[in-house]
Amino acid sequence: MIAIFNFKTRRVLSVFLAAIFCLPIASKAEQPPAYIIKTIVLDAGHGGHDSGAKGSESLEKNIALEVVLKLGKAIEKQIPGVRVIYTRKVDVFVPLYKRIELANDNKADLFVSIHCNAAGVTSSRYKNSRGRYVTTTSSNRSAKGTETLVSGSGRLGEQDAAVRENASMLLEENYKDNYQGFDPKDPESYIIFSLMKNQYRDQSIKLANAMQQEYTNSNRVNRGVWEKSLAVLARAGMPAVLTEIGFISNYEEERMMMSEEGQDQIVQNLVNALKNYKKSVEK
Repeated sequence: MIAIFNFKTRRVLSVFLAAIFCLPIASKAEQPPAYIIKTIVLDAGHGGHDSGAKGSESLEKNIALEVVLKLGKAIEKQIPGVRVIYTRKVDVFVPLYKRIELANDNKADLFVSIHCNAAGVTSSRYKNSRGRYVTTTSSNRSAKGTETLVSGSGRLGEQDAAVRENASMLLEENYKDNYQGFDPKDPESYIIFSLMKNQYRDQSIKLANAMQQEYTNSNRVNRGVWEKSLAVLARAGMPAVLTEIGFISNYEEERMMMSEEGQDQIVQNLVNALKNYKKSVEK
């Protein structure tokens, strides 16, 4: 796994870490430039034949794209000097590995993936008046709020979001080749994923916390920051987060995410978080 990071010598590693984490190195003449956020890659989750989660009146792929396009314009307007790159600007399917590959190739300073959450289906079994057992299923329509994910191992019992988001890779051709044999249907693969620790974990968590705080400032339910084994973030060569802007399975939140006012609020939350994060790391 070490080869993934392509560090040829310890000296290169020390200089690289110093640039990102502001660690001192031996010679002042060799001090790396300050960490400045110049490029942000925005990723609208799903797309094309991958619709993502489905609400009563909308699809995740469409809401994510609408929010991303508005977010990009807001960033360019409110954070001067920052270039925005999109993984997609229309309704097309982009393999997960190509999304983060785009960010790495463009030496992005941040990667932000926008998604909508969805509650799982619950089932119950009971005996009817005829003495027969009947099983019923229903969706959890009451779940609501925001949460932001960063790359990490997580617990195998807490992989619902990771399994759902990673399922997109099954729609790719040769997905096992693209992800070095990772199988989103195999729990043991998440153990392998845990070895691919995101070297930008601390910065990713800092950005994720900033996003959650801004959501909270707008009276959104804060479901916290989670470390999950997400393929789209695993190989990020920069701080990277996946933020779930609301539950599409909750009718009220779905309507809010579909509305101009709701999207504007979410966009401003994210811009404020990016501003605060940028200010804190560029000191």
